[in-house]
Amino acid sequence: MIALSRPLLAAAFALSSFSMACHAQAPVPAQTSAAAAPGKGVVSSADPRATAAGQEILRKGGSAADAAMAMMLALTVVEPQSSGIGGGGLLLHHDASTGELSTIDGREMAPASASEQLLLGADGKPLPFVEAFQGGRSVGVPGNIRLMAMTHAKWGKLPWADLFAPAIRLADEGFVVNDALANALARLAPIWARFPDARAIYWNATGPKKTGDRVTNPALAELLRAVAKGGPDAFYTGKHGQALVDAVSKAQVNPVEMTLADLAAYKAKQRPAVCSRYRGYKVCGMGPPSSGATTVQQILGMLQPHDIGGMGQSDPKTWHLIGEAMQLAYADRETYLGDADFVSVPVNGLLDPAYVASRAAQIDPGKALNRYEAGTPPGAQPRTAAVSSEVAGTTHFVAVDGAGNVVSMTSTVEGPFGSQLIANGYFLNNELTDFTFAPEKNGAKVANRVQPGKRPLSSMSPHIVYDAADRPVLAVGSAGGKRIIMHVTKALIGVIDFGLPAGDALALPNIYFGNGSLMVEGKTELGGMDEALAAFGQPVVVSDLGSKLNAAQFDGKSWTGYADPRSPGVALAE
Repeated sequence: MIALSRPLLAAAFALSSFSMACHAQAPVPAQTSAAAAPGKGVVSSADPRATAAGQEILRKGGSAADAAMAMMLALTVVEPQSSGIGGGGLLLHHDASTGELSTIDGREMAPASASEQLLLGADGKPLPFVEAFQGGRSVGVPGNIRLMAMTHAKWGKLPWADLFAPAIRLADEGFVVNDALANALARLAPIWARFPDARAIYWNATGPKKTGDRVTNPALAELLRAVAKGGPDAFYTGKHGQALVDAVSKAQVNPVEMTLADLAAYKAKQRPAVCSRYRGYKVCGMGPPSSGATTVQQILGMLQPHDIGGMGQSDPKTWHLIGEAMQLAYADRETYLGDADFVSVPVNGLLDPAYVASRAAQIDPGKALNRYEAGTPPGAQPRTAAVSSEVAGTTHFVAVDGAGNVVSMTSTVEGPFGSQLIANGYFLNNELTDFTFAPEKNGAKVANRVQPGKRPLSSMSPHIVYDAADRPVLAVGSAGGKRIIMHVTKALIGVIDFGLPAGDALALPNIYFGNGSLMVEGKTELGGMDEALAAFGQPVVVSDLGSKLNAAQFDGKSWTGYADPRSPGVALAE
């Protein structure tokens, strides 16, 4: 095995993940928005080739669910740094015929060999992230193919095999490397000396492939053909399942036992949707193991007493209020959220109107609180706050068909290229680093500690929004690690409070926090408010907070798809 120094590893990872290289580029001069004719569908994703796959499926008569699954498969091929069948996802589906909102949890699962000490070093202390995420140690059992099977069984219209055709074509015939993939490859180059299987697909003789180069992936095409013919079991069993467990168990870097029994034990799960009212709209998202719905909706709930729509997006006070609500909601997130199959998660308590009002009462419109601690929601058990290490990555896509069925799905392999391990031509995730590394804090077990069969806490925040008549009017989600929650929140505020078209709402400046400071996106109107915001009493840092949002919006007659102008994503109509 080739060893790299820790400084070199750290430099490579810092460049790759925290700069969000997957989106840091000028928008492609294509359709970042697309309006469908009445009775027709629309799709949007973070890559034009994947969006075209969804459009192709709609035009064949496929449902929104069919189109979304075709995009998920195509993104495995063309956006391997962000998501794919080697990872997992969370899906919301609105059924136009019944009005039912369903959610499917395809989040990755820790193998039976995982213990609470998985992410600790020999000294009993948490491993440096840069050492933990590489190789077998960080890989969870992938969930996206089981999610796909459940989705297709419930809402699919076309034959299963048809959904694979666009992705197989892209893997067989090849695709051109865009700036997003080229940038990610260049930044991960220092650590790929240890990952020859990845280099074999994505490098030329001289180094990482560059913009304009072509990638073919015959191993992935073979795997996709096998699953198209044999169904989801062809992914989790037989030679392809064995290749997956061998990639983890026999990895050159951080090998950890994973077995065919682990793959057999994996199940996608339907979960209750989490919904709350905000200014007359019903905002719905994904429950645990996602923290997306509770945190997004807590923030919105804390903003209810304030007329931020009247103040507008150009008023620093608006962003001060958003920043205060954000930091209070994230404090609850770090304390109470986890896999509800393993720990008690007080979802109802976190969104209880009286509790949210008590949190909102802590916000001073004229002054930063500067101390953001978790509250005690109704039904909560005593907990110790513990921060997880989720990093920027992931992808989102939306699909609406002509019947009005809606899918909003976020999919991920966690950080750029996940664990860096390849099985059957696809990257395996590094989702287990989304667990809190230290299983205890101050002598108490933390909610998001590693346990066998457990799913790590996620910030993925797919949402569907309904109007006062309970019609779906917006589907939205984002990439970005823990920042996903805030990217989605600001988009919802843009549409609901500021009255913006969804495309303009996606383009609004991004806001986050870290190290005691409020972080605002540079080269934006908000970035220019740094001094005005600092006057509220919290340090402000101007930073690169790029995003990768996708959305679809209903205007009462037809749907329009949108993609974040910071990304190469596009929307296309049926």
